Amino acid sequence: MAIKDALLADFDHEMGTTRKLLERLPDDKLSWKPHEKSMSLGGLATHLTSIPVWGGTILNEPFFDLAANPPNQAEKTSRAEILAAFDETRKKTRGWMDKSDGEYASMWSLRRGSQELFSMPRVAAFRSFILHHIIHHRGQLSVYLRLNDVAVPAIYGPSADEGF
Repeated sequence: MAIKDALLADFDHEMGTTRKLLERLPDDKLSWKPHEKSMSLGGLATHLTSIPVWGGTILNEPFFDLAANPPNQAEKTSRAEILAAFDETRKKTRGWMDKSDGEYASMWSLRRGSQELFSMPRVAAFRSFILHHIIHHRGQLSVYLRLNDVAVPAIYGPSADEGF
């Protein structure tokens, strides 16, 4: 099996599960925060919409420079806007994933100016920065939903709200 095929299976599964959570966002609670230092519900969901697009840098550029990082994007203000953005970035990223094993095995680096923070194969960077990052924030989102009495969908198995 090619690296691409295995990675696409992971990507499609994690993006589908993430979308199920985003579909549950209550429009009237997007400004809600569990703590003053936390992102708002809408801010967290907006962040989830932007993570897949980072795949373009990992898969198509030799490195990413944190010193040139753009500012955080403005929070989206509705579930519909969040879902549309997520669908767009998911589709764009999936298109970039048509790479050979050699391309996936080639090295990618994270830098801050002239300092290289680390370097790893593109496939490892994609899994870490895209898939694992999505999973991390999706976990946060499931807690936010629970704290707002929104039914949490099954993710890797049944949830307290959705059995088999």
